[in-house]
Amino acid sequence: MRIQPGKLLAQIHTPEDLKKFKKDQLVQICDELRQFIIDQVSVYGGHFGAGLGVVELTVALHYVLQTPDDQLVWDVGHQAYGHKILTGRREQFHTNRLYKGLSGFPKRKESPYDSFGVGHSSTSISAALGMAMASKYKGEKNRQHVAVIGDGALTGGMAFEAMNHAGVSDSNVIIILNDNCMSIDPNVGALKDYLTDITTSRTYNKVKDEVWNLLGKISKFGFSAQDVVSKLEGGIKSALLKQSNLFESLNLRYFGPVDGHDVNHLVEILNDLKNIPGPKILHCVTVKGKGYGPAEKDQTKWHAPGKFDKITGVIAKKIPVTPQAPKYQDVFGHTLVDLANQDDAVVGVTPAMPSGSSMNIMMEAYPERSYDVGIAEQHAVTFSAGLATQGLKPFCNIYSTFMQRSYDQVIHDVCLQDLPVIFCLDRAGFAGADGPTHHGAYDLAFFRCVPNLVVSAPMNEVELRNMMYSATKHNGPYSIRYPRGQGVLPDWRLPFEEIPAGQGRLVQEGEDVAILTIGHIGNYVAEANELLEKDGIQPAHYDMRFVKPLDEVLLHQIFKKFKKVVTVEDGCLMGGFGSAVLEWMCDHDYQAQVTRLGIPDRVVEHGEQRELHQECGFDPVGIAQTVRKMASVIYS
Repeated sequence: MRIQPGKLLAQIHTPEDLKKFKKDQLVQICDELRQFIIDQVSVYGGHFGAGLGVVELTVALHYVLQTPDDQLVWDVGHQAYGHKILTGRREQFHTNRLYKGLSGFPKRKESPYDSFGVGHSSTSISAALGMAMASKYKGEKNRQHVAVIGDGALTGGMAFEAMNHAGVSDSNVIIILNDNCMSIDPNVGALKDYLTDITTSRTYNKVKDEVWNLLGKISKFGFSAQDVVSKLEGGIKSALLKQSNLFESLNLRYFGPVDGHDVNHLVEILNDLKNIPGPKILHCVTVKGKGYGPAEKDQTKWHAPGKFDKITGVIAKKIPVTPQAPKYQDVFGHTLVDLANQDDAVVGVTPAMPSGSSMNIMMEAYPERSYDVGIAEQHAVTFSAGLATQGLKPFCNIYSTFMQRSYDQVIHDVCLQDLPVIFCLDRAGFAGADGPTHHGAYDLAFFRCVPNLVVSAPMNEVELRNMMYSATKHNGPYSIRYPRGQGVLPDWRLPFEEIPAGQGRLVQEGEDVAILTIGHIGNYVAEANELLEKDGIQPAHYDMRFVKPLDEVLLHQIFKKFKKVVTVEDGCLMGGFGSAVLEWMCDHDYQAQVTRLGIPDRVVEHGEQRELHQECGFDPVGIAQTVRKMASVIYS
């Protein structure tokens, strides 16, 4: 079913088409754009609330700026649906996040209007500042550079680093703070409280009115904006005598707060701001999910709800492959509470992902032993290290792809000091429709080279539970990775059993070929064996469970018996699990034919997990074909 746009939106294929409309038509265009997003996501799924909250801002930006020559950078990226629709991708938008379709995030290769690829938070100001400084170097004085960043992303340290640099750069950059008190979950920390103080302060509201009245006079009487910048600054600084301003202290000219849903006012403001030189910040107050009642009331639930009935607001339930099996992240959450019940030293840490990681289960049971540190992965790791120095057992839950951002802290602050921090890496392997910015492809490779760190991956929920228990008994750093989505075992809540670090297991006896797997991907072997039965081939299957340390006793048994070995991992082949097995084989003077299956050395785009496994050749069919080929060499 193809969604039809409203009559004005149907005429807009590029921002140049948008500029042909009169200013008094922009409200209707915003209404039609918002309805189009609601219609699209209700039918096809995707991110939702963030895009609805910036509809007016999106329209105003493309109405005022000369994109793509003017550079527009969207932080995180799930707020950019309206941007994509207005920049030539409306007719293809039904393919958003689908295999071979549009990316769910801005992507440079997809459109010249996507000036910077995003997916992780807090990068926009750095990128836009780099573009602005390049334009300054090249003498492009009139080119605009705009970073749109949410208040949640502003908690990331990289955003502060960029603002600190921007304040002394004398660059033509505009930072737009989209302030809605939300990331995926409600924002936390002192910055949230500070922004709330600004938006409710009588002093700042008075200054806001004075500033925008003055800007209105600029437009009305044709005065040069540069001529009155000092007056604007003077008005703001008079307010600073009563209340300091964080942004002004960083030498960023601060404007706001303003209503982020008044498109005509935004157009006026942006037209004036682009004539004011130097770095500046516009504080826009918005509502995540604006224009769709259920999304406004429950913003976390409607961040990315999937398909839903737009009339009733009922979200379609996904039927899992194994209906009774829980999601891995839920097993993590419930197991963490079980461990906390037994051990007062167990605590939980998450960088702004309590619902996505199911840390919220721990937060509800033990709020005094749970810490949401904001979108600050580096801080989360070192904060956990600090907890560990005092005898606590922190479970630091970070998505695999976000753990990349705190790699130095893992090495420097945890592993070099051999501190007992337990890293739980959710969304390991292919993340699915979120695509390459969120694929957890590299953690096995980049973790296994770090001293003192145990690197593990459970094949099912019971193993996850037992690895978490075992990690509390291990006096040192420990990582556990698991994928997004459903597990395989309905009866997972069994009594804890300790798994010694580095101990694998034989899952199935077999002949001729040995399959060595790490993590959940090992469940594909049973399906592959069904395909191999008709050929009379029954390979042995070993669930290795640990990449570091490897089970050397088990590997000796395998390589003494088998000359044909297949390794399977939902991670990068370069330096990953298969590489570890090959290195061990060479170090111990074994000779065997080893075929490695996993994520190749290229960027793999978005799609359903199984589609991507198939593309890369390690779905059940791919595993069966590899084994069949190796076995046929033996029989021939």
